[in-house]
Amino acid sequence: MIGLLLLAAFCAGLVDAIAGGGGLLTVPALLATGLPPHLALGTNKGQAVFGSGAAFASFWRQGWIDRRAAPGRFAAGAAGSLAGAAAVSAVSPTVLKPLVLALLVGVGAFLALRPPLQPSETPRAPRAGVPLALAIGAYDGFFGPGTGTLLIVGYAVLLGHALTRASAEAKVVNFASNLAALAVFASQGHVVWATALPMAAAQFVGGWTGSHLALRGGDRLVRWVVLAVVGALCLKIGWDLR
Repeated sequence: MIGLLLLAAFCAGLVDAIAGGGGLLTVPALLATGLPPHLALGTNKGQAVFGSGAAFASFWRQGWIDRRAAPGRFAAGAAGSLAGAAAVSAVSPTVLKPLVLALLVGVGAFLALRPPLQPSETPRAPRAGVPLALAIGAYDGFFGPGTGTLLIVGYAVLLGHALTRASAEAKVVNFASNLAALAVFASQGHVVWATALPMAAAQFVGGWTGSHLALRGGDRLVRWVVLAVVGALCLKIGWDLR
């Protein structure tokens, strides 16, 4: 079982670094071990933070992240995630599912029809980065599925980034929201560290590998992986709504 969890964590870290959506692999894998949902979600954050951290560090090191804008977006992502986690008890996450499904269908259509952008294209609305980080961070703390994917598309739409650059910039917020959510789950004792830490090592390797693949494959690779993740998310949420 640990071997399968490690494989799921590596694959999730790799996919997450490119397009988001790694939780589609790790959460079902953790639930399959018999963990109750609250422990599965907490343990998932305990290992996912290492994958997003590895991808963030790799993109940062290679100069794909705006270092001046990153601190504000990081803080906004963490604050949004904490606010979203606090709101879970007030509103049922099931209320969001139909809205998220419609949003993801729109995301898929946008990615399929959008012409490629040149890497030199300048941001359309640079000040939109912080509000976007706050909103998607809150979504991650409250509900979660597709956070990284929505961030990538948000940066592409609002800032006009090519998808590879959008994927890199998204890791700032994704890492921040994962850290904040982990702090909440850990304070409540909802992280099984004996499971999370071995998976974290696999996530770290997967995140580092995925970030390098994203840079090598460019926008074409990111586009197709994001489309695959969006399709999988639509199927999952659609199935949950039956």
